[in-house]
Amino acid sequence: QLQASGGGLVQAGDSLRLSCAASGRTFTRYGMSWFRQAPGKEREFVATISGGGGIKNYGDSVKGRFTISRDVAKKTVYLQMNNLKPEDTAVYYCAMGRSNTVSSLEGAYDAWGQGTLVTVSS
Repeated sequence: QLQASGGGLVQAGDSLRLSCAASGRTFTRYGMSWFRQAPGKEREFVATISGGGGIKNYGDSVKGRFTISRDVAKKTVYLQMNNLKPEDTAVYYCAMGRSNTVSSLEGAYDAWGQGTLVTVSS
């Protein structure tokens, strides 16, 4: 089970940190990711991190601005978002993989959080 939080309304250039608390599985055995879906658009890959945290990948639109991390003790994955832009406005979903893999494909994930809304005003 995944519980996402941290969304809100911010201005362009601001920062925000999303959290995703996991339960029910051995946390370090599974890769985790963030995806987002803007109004009227398909869900988009944002960032992924391996079970141990040593491998991270990012979508092209967020590279250099977003950072994914995980806290094993808290069983939580974070998405630090800096220099936010209006085009970052979306519902952000965290997902846990079927295995310890890093993937940008939705099919690699079988557990999803409920989504948290991020709105960036210009």
